[in-house]
Amino acid sequence: MKLRTFPQGVFLPHHKEDTAHLPIVRVPEPSRVVLPLIQHTGAPLKPLVKKGDTVKRGQKIADVDAFVAAPVHAPLSGRVAGIEEWAHPTMGRFQAIVIENDGKGEEERYEPLPETIEDLEPERLRVFVREGGFVGLGGAAFPTHVKLSPPQGKPIDSFILNGAECEPYLTCDHRVMLERTEEMLLGLRIMVRACGAKRAYIGIEDNKKDCIDHVANLLRNFPIPAEVVPLRTKYPQGSEKHLILAILGREVPPGGLPLDVGVVVNNVQTAAALGRMARTGLPLVERVITLSGDCLRKRGNFEVPLGMLLEDLVNFCEGFTAPPRKIIMGGPMTGITQVSLAVPVIKGTSGFLFFRNVPKKREYPCIRCGRCVAHCPMRLLPYLLGRLAEERLFAEAEDNRVLDCVECGSCAYVCPAGIALVHLLKLAKFEVMRRKRGGK
Repeated sequence: MKLRTFPQGVFLPHHKEDTAHLPIVRVPEPSRVVLPLIQHTGAPLKPLVKKGDTVKRGQKIADVDAFVAAPVHAPLSGRVAGIEEWAHPTMGRFQAIVIENDGKGEEERYEPLPETIEDLEPERLRVFVREGGFVGLGGAAFPTHVKLSPPQGKPIDSFILNGAECEPYLTCDHRVMLERTEEMLLGLRIMVRACGAKRAYIGIEDNKKDCIDHVANLLRNFPIPAEVVPLRTKYPQGSEKHLILAILGREVPPGGLPLDVGVVVNNVQTAAALGRMARTGLPLVERVITLSGDCLRKRGNFEVPLGMLLEDLVNFCEGFTAPPRKIIMGGPMTGITQVSLAVPVIKGTSGFLFFRNVPKKREYPCIRCGRCVAHCPMRLLPYLLGRLAEERLFAEAEDNRVLDCVECGSCAYVCPAGIALVHLLKLAKFEVMRRKRGGK
């Protein structure tokens, strides 16, 4: 099996053995859900309901008149208990709609799509995707309909379905590829038709050989040109720029986007959820996540309603064997540390990890060994960018392409001095963008 890959990057311990073999388990509906009015890249939403309203599962409850946005739907039927500030897993605190479960299970669904996807108008499909509230479920949470709407003069010839799941511990996409394959492939057809691509590729790392074989077998009679591309297991293969380079040999230019090289990339779980809506009319109201780590009593892959609180998930998993010293939303390389169990699952939540054993790092001066340069998949100079950030020389950092950093963490992982390079580069990127927007 010939494996494709990209230059540089790092080889990480997988730590997937605890959950990769465990089928998806559906979590019972909680007594309440908390739905932040920002769960995606783009404009915050405005509530379409008020305190005291009753809602049905699948009902649209928040939206905004903006192109880069995705509406939110109620994941259960119940009563709106309030619209209030709440803990947010990535933004500190933000306004959220709180719904109390009434146990009635009443639903509101959209009209499913016909099976003849390739005969439907692309614009109809893009509207369908937007109304369903779909965003990239790999973690970035970019509104899917925007990706499927290439501007004039930038035709799309290739669509890549991202099944790399390169972060350690996370296995939810792995299970979706095995258990929701038909829905995933239907969603793939919808996205290919919507963006006008001529061919589809499904990139899967070779530590998921069962997925490679299973998906390839189902593609034998697929109605559009498509193939599975086995990838060498290396981090950050799931980064869309590196996926494009590995599969197609095309390099996204600095400051550019995949559409600049004629490609659209989206996640396998997004495709599966979209395929389910095409068949059942149910919008994005739940997703599959991984719960793992060295101190969680019950680990696995779980289908959970959006807005379910982390504390309810921990209780479902029978609590901890020991108090965690660190809780991370997402993977250990790019995930965000959580300080509370009161945060909700949002669209971009791929999992939560709970660690008792956290190595203590001591930081030493940089010795310019060059390891960060040798492993940076974007071919940057992380040690230099980190120093420029420390000295607040942000214009110089921009000149040295700090905005091209994908924040994968490879530099910090290999740094023998234990320098928090990702933190410094994030600071530099933030300051560069703030000044571009007119900040002082």
